[in-house]
Amino acid sequence: MRNPFRKQVRTADLEDFGPLSDKEERLKKRIPPGQRLAKRWPVLSVEPTPKFNGKDWDVTVDGLVENPITWTWEEFKKLPKVEQVSDLHCVTTWSLLDQKFAGVAFKTIVDIVKPLPEAKFVTFEAYSGYTTALPLTGGYLDEHDVLLAYEHDGKPLEPDHGGPLRSLVPQLYLWKSVKWLTRMTFTDVWERGFWEVRGYHQRGDPWLEERYSSQERPRRRDHKME
Repeated sequence: MRNPFRKQVRTADLEDFGPLSDKEERLKKRIPPGQRLAKRWPVLSVEPTPKFNGKDWDVTVDGLVENPITWTWEEFKKLPKVEQVSDLHCVTTWSLLDQKFAGVAFKTIVDIVKPLPEAKFVTFEAYSGYTTALPLTGGYLDEHDVLLAYEHDGKPLEPDHGGPLRSLVPQLYLWKSVKWLTRMTFTDVWERGFWEVRGYHQRGDPWLEERYSSQERPRRRDHKME
């Protein structure tokens, strides 16, 4: 499968280390196979960037939960705020290290809405309708660093990078982190999202180079990838 974004990433935006210093050797160990270090954060989107006036951006959580809820943007920003430093890995082969984000921990959302026992997955949906989904357990969404980010480097997240709000799942390829997030729906099935129905891997682990659906092994009854 040809990657539709590959041609949009300029070679000039990627780091060519040449002979490596000790620091560069340490950095290289943090870059998954098949990736190169980016000098800046490339802007890659299949959808136009939506407009945001600073206040009208509702965030809804529904599906298999005890407490479905919709927050206004003002209400959402009052939820407990956390800060973290994360590495980003894009399926187009670039990685960006030590990025500073702030927002609401996904675990905070889980604690508020209380997923029902039959809820095994969550689908993240963008303003445009773009979706992707992940299991709630198995080391993906149950990790402490999954974030609903609205700040980057101490400033509001740039619209072209997903602002006002994007999900951030640092341990997976970046297409599994949804720009312009407006909805999270808890389900009992692992739905295939925008890129997954177009041939991308259902999970997207960069350390295993899970780029395309042709790499997927049959799923067991618990729906976890083998």
